Amino acid sequence: MRLSARSDYGVRAIIDLAERTGQGPVPSEAIARRQGISDTFLDQVLTLLRRAGLVHSTRGPRGGHVLAMAPERVTMRAIIEAVEGDAFLPPVPDGRGRDGPPVDGASVPATVRVQQEVWEEVRSAVHRILDATTVADLLERQRELSAPSRYYI
Repeated sequence: MRLSARSDYGVRAIIDLAERTGQGPVPSEAIARRQGISDTFLDQVLTLLRRAGLVHSTRGPRGGHVLAMAPERVTMRAIIEAVEGDAFLPPVPDGRGRDGPPVDGASVPATVRVQQEVWEEVRSAVHRILDATTVADLLERQRELSAPSRYYI
């Protein structure tokens, strides 16, 4: 399983906006510069985030983007699904060969059913983790990572 650049950039853009909550609209050029993302690609990602209701955008010289809700209410799953759709995880095997239905039209073989069970568990675990991880959680982790080390003697 791989995280696409679109998902990575979507999460990074949302975190960037969350850091600036209450400061007014943030221009996409500023986000792109801070995050090292192409302006053009970021604009595509921000459009998807806006369509999903996670970001509000304003045009014009004082325009930009703001989070549409509090960071505590935005989950990683919502961000990833906004930019990837709901099929961001690999599909569960369905027992078909490369060219169609299962061999001789039989029911799904046990070798496929056992894989289906495992992949459903994986999907469920990923959804559970992404649903439980909010942008506020990510901001807190970021602050902890950025805090200067303290040494006590």
